[in-house]
Amino acid sequence: MVEADHLAASVSLGVHGRRRAGMGESFWQFRRYASPDSSAAIDWRQSAKSQHIFVREREWEAAQTVWFWRDASANMSFKSGAVSKRARADLLALALASLLVRGGERVGFVGMDGAAAASRLALTRMGRAMFAAGNDMLPPQAPFARGNQLVWFSDFLDETVFEAMKLLSQRGVEGHLVRIVDPAEEDFPYAGRTRFESPRGESDEIFGRAERVRSAYRARFVAHGERIAQAAARLGWTCTVHRTDHAPQASLIALHAAIGGA
Repeated sequence: MVEADHLAASVSLGVHGRRRAGMGESFWQFRRYASPDSSAAIDWRQSAKSQHIFVREREWEAAQTVWFWRDASANMSFKSGAVSKRARADLLALALASLLVRGGERVGFVGMDGAAAASRLALTRMGRAMFAAGNDMLPPQAPFARGNQLVWFSDFLDETVFEAMKLLSQRGVEGHLVRIVDPAEEDFPYAGRTRFESPRGESDEIFGRAERVRSAYRARFVAHGERIAQAAARLGWTCTVHRTDHAPQASLIALHAAIGGA
């Protein structure tokens, strides 16, 4: 959590609001005057610069509720370098939650004690729930209300995710998928006689010359990633990919922007 706080501080972005017009203090945009608008909403200075009349809109800054879920299956423990997929997912989740709390948003981890809240206590509850045992599958009866957002960290290698995404969307949840990828999973750097073992210990496979399947493997891996992204897009969700050998700052900024609607 200390590392997550430091990461959040290094990319401090301020309050992002709801990225739409409404009640708030921050300027949102100018738009053309329409008949339902009040004359008090007209920005005369901006209007004087053209032949049209413009209205100044402010950004809606009502707090939103963002839930987090991180897959803790055996797959997520894999690492070919210094950082496992699960460790990087934990860091990004807590750093993003910290940023959102600083902006006044309510955050929570599915299954944690207590309700989502915009407080340091909520972050502590999130941390406790994330490191509890048995967090591999997203609970079907998660406490989502229509309009809530879900940030879901996983490698999304399990085919059951497609049905789960569909059911959540039907409940009015706005989703943000974060695919955590180890570089070895994407690049397949293996050569020679190699034994691959299932993370769950269910099976293994030996290849006499692993490099012979590299092209086919890479094509299948890319195709699966495209399926995940396309399924998310059809639901109006976002999908971000993060490799564990890359710095987390860029992905954190992209996630923060996605939740704000940017």
